[in-house]
Amino acid sequence: MMAVVTVAIAVRRNLFAVVILGGIYSFLMATVLVALDAVDVAMTEASVGAGISTVLFLSALFLAKSEEMKPLHKPFLPLVVAVATGAVLAYGTLGLPAFSDPNAPIHQHVAPRYIQEGERETGVPNIVTAVLASYRGYDTLGETTVVFTAGVGVIALLRRLRQRTRGDKR
Repeated sequence: MMAVVTVAIAVRRNLFAVVILGGIYSFLMATVLVALDAVDVAMTEASVGAGISTVLFLSALFLAKSEEMKPLHKPFLPLVVAVATGAVLAYGTLGLPAFSDPNAPIHQHVAPRYIQEGERETGVPNIVTAVLASYRGYDTLGETTVVFTAGVGVIALLRRLRQRTRGDKR
């Protein structure tokens, strides 16, 4: 289903349809993450990817035209670059350990330390909360800052548009 939605996004010219399909893709990705037992990441994907991002894109779409302009020429170079990048990324995954391999380095070094020392080092009894709020605190702060900045930007743009339509000269 995700592949079908991706193709539908690529061929659409109506930007409203693209935004809605992007939200659907995020919900599908959230279900994949739930199936992989990454419920915390799935909740983040559903709220940020499908929720906030969709609202921000719809708000930005309010300021733009509803149809994408046709390209002046065929975009073969971007297609070649995208395919080459995908091939390099796929090649890079060949050296990774198998999914859920108990002998993977993450299960030998990082996970045991978080489980054994997490509560003592962070003071948080829940391991997931300790990892997200303490060990990866700066990363979480950065993600929150990006979402907040995007929201403030959309609000500023909508406010400016509303002032223009009312005739205010502020």
